[in-house]
Amino acid sequence: MEVGRHRRWLFSLCVMAASCAIGDVARAQTTDSGDLSFELVDPKVLRVCADPRNLPFSNEKGEGIENKLAELFADKLQKKLDYVFFPQATGFVRMTLGAHRCDVIMGFPQGDDLVQGTNPYYRTSYALVAKAGSGLEDVDTLEDPKLKGKHVGIVAGTPPATNMAIAGLMGDAKPYPLMIDTRYDNSAQAMIDDLAAGKIDAGVLWGPMAGYYAKKVGSLHVTPLVKETTGPKLVYRIGMGVRAVDQNWKRQLNKLIQENQGEINKILLDFGVPLLDENDRPLGAGTAKKAP
Repeated sequence: MEVGRHRRWLFSLCVMAASCAIGDVARAQTTDSGDLSFELVDPKVLRVCADPRNLPFSNEKGEGIENKLAELFADKLQKKLDYVFFPQATGFVRMTLGAHRCDVIMGFPQGDDLVQGTNPYYRTSYALVAKAGSGLEDVDTLEDPKLKGKHVGIVAGTPPATNMAIAGLMGDAKPYPLMIDTRYDNSAQAMIDDLAAGKIDAGVLWGPMAGYYAKKVGSLHVTPLVKETTGPKLVYRIGMGVRAVDQNWKRQLNKLIQENQGEINKILLDFGVPLLDENDRPLGAGTAKKAP
């Protein structure tokens, strides 16, 4: 899948440039021994590529999901943690990972070929967010007749917009911009504010964002959209992104993911991320050790 489109689809991860070139042949001097000295900017530092203002994923204060995952991994690796911050808009990969300024993007959709992906560490979906008591709490598909005539918020250009169009919901929908600079704008926050104010009846957001804002507000119901029968799939696996030449580094991250899946899931659940197993069933605290 064309990478810029995929990143836009996941919205929370924002837009990346499809033409980015990652690394070069001169940096492909890895060894079979697992030596990371040629692969990493500084083998003694976990240097993370991140957005400075993109909650619930990351910010400069270290308050996001990916900040907490980075802290966990730095502790397991016994390394100092450092960041290279850049807005996750056009040029993010090229200016960070591709420029060899940092060594890992903590959240990246599986199947995107802009970077080399690790094994996925969680699986989630887009979700419908509605007020408790609205009568829409039991809606679990965009094809539900209860949504007819409702004002539903949607981030323009994301996959569920296609599903909504097929279901005949776009005429009453309220679109929110996809192409934003996260330093100044926040479409998810704007949608949640409109929902709280009664300007829209429900909203469709990328699952981690839906769960995060619902947990903050406290009176919102989040339903993962896993039952769509038309349109694009709305369920995705998320891993980490490294340079294509960094094979030993990828293997080390895969090992860390496998060994620490329970702790990873706990962090995700603490932020309200609607985790799903391979059968689209929700993963809660009681099943938090399961891999995606």
